[in-house]
Amino acid sequence: MKFKALQENLRKTLWDRIEEGDLTGLRLAQQTGFKQAHISNFLNRKRGLSLEGMDKVLNVQHLSVLDLIEPTEVNKRASILPPTEDEFDNVLLVDGPVAATEPLIMSMNVREMLKFKKSFLRKMRPELEGDRENWERFVIIRADAREGMSMYPRLLPGATVLVDRHYNSLKPYRKGEFNMYAVAKDGDCTVKYVEVAGNHLILRPHNQAYPIEVLTMEEGKTAAEYLVGRVCYVGIET
Repeated sequence: MKFKALQENLRKTLWDRIEEGDLTGLRLAQQTGFKQAHISNFLNRKRGLSLEGMDKVLNVQHLSVLDLIEPTEVNKRASILPPTEDEFDNVLLVDGPVAATEPLIMSMNVREMLKFKKSFLRKMRPELEGDRENWERFVIIRADAREGMSMYPRLLPGATVLVDRHYNSLKPYRKGEFNMYAVAKDGDCTVKYVEVAGNHLILRPHNQAYPIEVLTMEEGKTAAEYLVGRVCYVGIET
């Protein structure tokens, strides 16, 4: 990946933070020691940054070069997951929107790393539909209060939910049992049982005190594109 592309991705990341209200050009100038005009010119593509300048910006914004590399490039070269030599693998805990949309997880989006036995993960049977081979397979999300109670007692608020993103089929994992899925909804993840009725996804809670939700699929999209993955483990702290 070329240096110019890295600078462009850095601009995009900084603009995202500015638009979210987490950063201003003035604050970045103060953090780096650059003049505000220098930062403004960089953000507006009127000039580039030197290697030293990029290093300063990355440092004060707690970014690494890895955060600026396109996911396809990351996939070709390395994982952000540190290698493990014991019987455990590291699995990334991320927010719902990241789990739903990011094929590869960037370090800036990682909340925690949790360990799972390699033997446990390997015995999980995938059921892929569509182009998911390059997606990082296992991720963890945390159930909020509503999600946790809507699937009670299978979930509780704050539960950690291991999602197999290589299982985005409605085929039952075990005969006679309903799969529990993380489903992409309104830019986030919801955890429900799922059925298809025409061009609608029926999202059923386990707790009957909560309503059934109906999600209309966009034209040309299939159910598999809405299924983030099968829930294959739930961790509940006591």
